Amino acid sequence: MLIIRRRRGESITVGDEVEIEILETSPTQVKLGIRAPKSISVLRKETLVTREQNRVASGSPAVDDKLNTLAEQYRASESASDPPEPLTSAVVSPEPLPVDPKRHS
Repeated sequence: MLIIRRRRGESITVGDEVEIEILETSPTQVKLGIRAPKSISVLRKETLVTREQNRVASGSPAVDDKLNTLAEQYRASESASDPPEPLTSAVVSPEPLPVDPKRHS
């Protein structure tokens, strides 16, 4: 882990394509600005933790795989000159709920 001190307006780089700039500081918070290509996902860690918990709770890794495929298709369509393909092709439909014949008579 690299530990450095930065002041407002200063920045650091990660690799050749990612820049992290200190926008604002207070005694309890730091506001960061992150410049990265669209091909690099920049997420808060709690978002990743929640995604993993939801995937485990659903019991289906296929849902996460389909969402990742959908995101990749969307990113590719943004950079392509052709219009994007319909995004509904990777959406997972839930199983229909069983109907209780006693309630509907």
